[in-house]
Amino acid sequence: MSRYGSIGVVLVDPVNVVNTPPHEAVIHLDSVTLTRDGVDLLSDVSWSVRADERWVVLGPNGAGKTTLLSIMAGRLYPSRGIVHLLGERLGAVDVFELRPRLGLSSASLADRIPAEETVADVVLTSAYSVVGRFSEQYEAVDEWRGRALLTQLGIAHLAQRRYGTLSEGERKRTQIARALMTDPEVLLLDEPAAGLDLGAREDLVRRLAALAADPDSPAQVLVTHHVEEIPPGITHGLLLRGGRIIAAGKLSEVITGEQLSATFGVPLTVRYDESRIFARAI
Repeated sequence: MSRYGSIGVVLVDPVNVVNTPPHEAVIHLDSVTLTRDGVDLLSDVSWSVRADERWVVLGPNGAGKTTLLSIMAGRLYPSRGIVHLLGERLGAVDVFELRPRLGLSSASLADRIPAEETVADVVLTSAYSVVGRFSEQYEAVDEWRGRALLTQLGIAHLAQRRYGTLSEGERKRTQIARALMTDPEVLLLDEPAAGLDLGAREDLVRRLAALAADPDSPAQVLVTHHVEEIPPGITHGLLLRGGRIIAAGKLSEVITGEQLSATFGVPLTVRYDESRIFARAI
């Protein structure tokens, strides 16, 4: 088989989130807590993501969003609780074999990309889970997929540019192309629109919407602070505050003024405008 495929708080009934059997979910967390220096960064988190779902995770600074994503990427282990990733129990599987099936775009990974690396090589080297091209030999299928992803993200014309010369928006699209290089079963995006100006943000939201709408694309989990950055096609939402789940479930049931007010600690109103969401203080 080819290595690549195709290019007052109301808690939601936990039957949708907690009790999904691990074999039916690409990601399954059961009573997960992560403690550092006596502080619970995550506390009793139970949640599942199915293969056909696209999730957004929202919450204020320090809510535990990046910590949660790092556990889902197999890069952190919980202090307590059980995590299943793609049917494998974290702690009982070789995570280095598992990680290529979990596409991750994050600031910590981006900081490791050499400024002198070409855009083409930033994406290509993900095929073997390395950062920075040395003496690796890549197959024609690798080269083809890398070019296809650059085209899909609208950066094919930047293939030979040095990563360090790119705008922030171009870097974010390069990072997402890299995360997709291994044809993952789950795509994890940690604040992909952070630091972007209005034009770059809207361009990225449009591209993420196309990805979410593609039935052949992987399950997606996108972390953000801002509802305006939620692309059309996102199906579910999870709200975090203080390391605990405030709400989780279908997007329209979770992203409400009441729920966001409880999550961010200020009175907020939410407006749905066709396929986009907007929030403002009352």
